[in-house]
Amino acid sequence: MAAVFAIATLQLLQFLAATPVLLSGTSSSSPQSTATSRCGNITIPYPFGIGTGSHRDGFEVACNESYDPPKLFLGNTGVQVLDITVQDGTMHIDGGILSMVAPNQTNDATKLEWTLPLNGTHYTVSDNNTYAVLGCGFNLVWTAPDPKGGEGSATTCSSSCATGRPAIATEGVCSGVGCCTGVGLLADANTFSIEFITDEVSHTNSSSLVVVDREWWSEKDNVMALQKAISSRSSSLGASGVRHAVPGIEVRTVVSWVFSNSSCTQDQNNNTSDYGCLSGNSECRDSNDTSGYNCICQHGYQGNPYIQHGCQDIDECTSPAEYSCFGQCINLAGSYNCTCPRGTSGDPRKQNGCASTKKKFPGLIVVIAICSGIAVPLIIFSALFIRRKVSVWKARKSREFFFKQNRGLLLQRLVDKDIAERMIFTLEELEIATNKFDEARKLGGGGHGTVYKGILSDQRVVAIKKSKIVVQREIDDFINEVAILSQLNHRNVVKLFGCCLETEVPLLVYEFISNGTLSDHLHVATPLSLPWKERVRIAFETARSLAYLHSAATTSIVHRDIKSTNILLDERLIAKVSDFGASRDIPVDQTGVNTAVQGTFGYLDPEYYHTWRLTEKSDVYSFGVILVELLTRKKPFDRMSSPGASLIAEFILLVNQDKLSEILDPQVIEEGGQEAKEVAAIAVMCLSLHGEDRPMMRQVETRLEALQTEAHGPENIVGTDGLILNDPWLDKNNANARENLSRRRSMEEEFLCSMSLPR
Repeated sequence: MAAVFAIATLQLLQFLAATPVLLSGTSSSSPQSTATSRCGNITIPYPFGIGTGSHRDGFEVACNESYDPPKLFLGNTGVQVLDITVQDGTMHIDGGILSMVAPNQTNDATKLEWTLPLNGTHYTVSDNNTYAVLGCGFNLVWTAPDPKGGEGSATTCSSSCATGRPAIATEGVCSGVGCCTGVGLLADANTFSIEFITDEVSHTNSSSLVVVDREWWSEKDNVMALQKAISSRSSSLGASGVRHAVPGIEVRTVVSWVFSNSSCTQDQNNNTSDYGCLSGNSECRDSNDTSGYNCICQHGYQGNPYIQHGCQDIDECTSPAEYSCFGQCINLAGSYNCTCPRGTSGDPRKQNGCASTKKKFPGLIVVIAICSGIAVPLIIFSALFIRRKVSVWKARKSREFFFKQNRGLLLQRLVDKDIAERMIFTLEELEIATNKFDEARKLGGGGHGTVYKGILSDQRVVAIKKSKIVVQREIDDFINEVAILSQLNHRNVVKLFGCCLETEVPLLVYEFISNGTLSDHLHVATPLSLPWKERVRIAFETARSLAYLHSAATTSIVHRDIKSTNILLDERLIAKVSDFGASRDIPVDQTGVNTAVQGTFGYLDPEYYHTWRLTEKSDVYSFGVILVELLTRKKPFDRMSSPGASLIAEFILLVNQDKLSEILDPQVIEEGGQEAKEVAAIAVMCLSLHGEDRPMMRQVETRLEALQTEAHGPENIVGTDGLILNDPWLDKNNANARENLSRRRSMEEEFLCSMSLPR
């Protein structure tokens, strides 16, 4: 009986001892404590997690253990996650490849999209990626959306076929033969537009597009492995436009994520329980590219800032290779202290930096002092002499290196040597002029660089453009702009003062135009904009500068990017054409050149876009778009009343239907009168679908100049379609005018299609 009682008592004590554990097991725990921390060899930090209550909304991941090793996927999107980084708010996913089947005919185009099924609130494809296409015999236009709803940004990628070489390059390089790579993604987004154009008869049946981490792509072994994997499966890549994984290869694509789509200030000021930076020694940082924020551990701490006590002090003393200390190391909160041991002094962060301070034999000290008195001055003199020589040598080598890298030899070939020498500015001059390129001196940025305001030592106010150098083609564009502007001397073309080639990023120095762009003055929120007379004068001055470029300069120059934002206005509203980074010269014995498409959608010549044939008439078309912009005060990519129609298509349609007043700016109707109809007629001629039907810029200049001086001349006869019937320049006889108008109307459907270009 006593034994039974003892056993019962022992069981009761065991139950009571286990009770706190059971009770603690029933209490609610934080999401962080219940989250699965690993999937195979991948660590899963909060806010990510597996299962209910272990993650923040939108950050659920799933671990598929049927693979060996297990694979991690983002929710139910089917996107495989390769790693997750808390400190910089990124993750790597397997972006796979996008199969693109070539069109049947040369110069045909296939339109596709590269997209990831990610929630744009939290995830966007990072602009730290680049895109590459494996295959040959094509041109690809990659368009990234504008987050503000504008026209977006486009880049091109071309790959040619070579006899005796495979259709897909396999040697680990991507040089434009069997493989090409783009400048970059140009925007943080999840969906990008692709236009795939075949340009060679012997093209491959299909090509593959990848969006991949630039750092991963810079390793030759990675590129070669991907090229060989795709080349071996080129016959079974799947349907066009379908993105799928490559067996055995992980295409590492960088994805940025934000904890919340609010800002740090909003969540902190509202004292919301949703604020993510829970750990002490953490801080909140707003995203630079998208709305939202992330949390990071402060300097000297590491861990997860999204959980309580997640940021822990780094013990620098345990990592002497990373935090150098050859003396006595003492760890501090967020830092560390390194001192020399007792009895020594010096620099404990250098090897053998701590020397003994014990007294030496007096006689030895005297000898050392005498020797030092002789040796120290000699050593100092020698060190200063050697340092000066080394500094001069380094500076000379640096200048030579950057001069060659920045195509200085090409500039000397393109420009007279004496002129080129006078145009060279030193980096020190430009740093003084811009207060070391202070952000407060930044005027803005364009497609080819960032512009700063500067004041030279001779008190000239200048604009200094820092080119966006990413690939060799951008350096060639920069030198192209220098060579072209150095040959131009016209009151309506921005004046070039010189350039600086002493830095990794070349600099361009030209006259400062103080009054903004034509677009700034035209597209304002007030009912009234530029007066009609000023608009006509600005149009005439722009036409005069283009006529000069086409026929009066040393060689015929096509600007290739004429738009209202590239027409600068000085304090008297005098027009100055700028931004010659995309310009091309055409030999006098040729009518045009074949070249990859460059320009701004909305202003781009449809004939050039479809044929890749660049002529002077391409600038004429762009100028016609500017005339429409001046008449209507609408941007060329504004949405119009007719679904799918562009501003240009609707403008021409209304002119042909004698309904011009329906689209004109009310201010133009009030101030322009008959003159506005004449300008509209000029615009229609400039916007002809075929370049051969458009006038020369010299003719447009002459007609606009006449409009400003015809105050008391005979009235022109204007037909119901808005054309000036008795104008000898627009047409030499009424029959030809009617024939041209009829031909344009018969091509209305084709023209509307061409004008609905992607923007």
